[in-house]
Amino acid sequence: MYGWDDNPDLNITPFVDVMLVLMAILMVTAPTITYQEQITLPQGTKSKKVDKKATLTIRMDRDGVIYLDRDRYTLKNFANNFILSASKYDADSDVYIRADESLPYRDVMYLLRLLKKTGFSRVSLLTE
Repeated sequence: MYGWDDNPDLNITPFVDVMLVLMAILMVTAPTITYQEQITLPQGTKSKKVDKKATLTIRMDRDGVIYLDRDRYTLKNFANNFILSASKYDADSDVYIRADESLPYRDVMYLLRLLKKTGFSRVSLLTE
């Protein structure tokens, strides 16, 4: 009669626009909000601080050259030099052997056996 629509549709486009703007503002300001709450922590027991043990890494390349710290040795002269310098390392420290995969098994086991005979009990072979 008067040209009124009997089933009016709800236009939600302005509502969605306002909500997107509010969400953008919230996303920008939320990381800058810091909360400071007073927390009373329980008293801990008096214990010794755990010190990280020093580790010793020995590398052996495919040519049989052994690297210990900054020193280079051949397989033949490593045993004597390591026995002389083993006293400066802690025998309880972890020893890691990094050996090239193309090395003969006997060379790697020679190195492992030498370390065990010198007194290092925590010797491991590293792999990838």
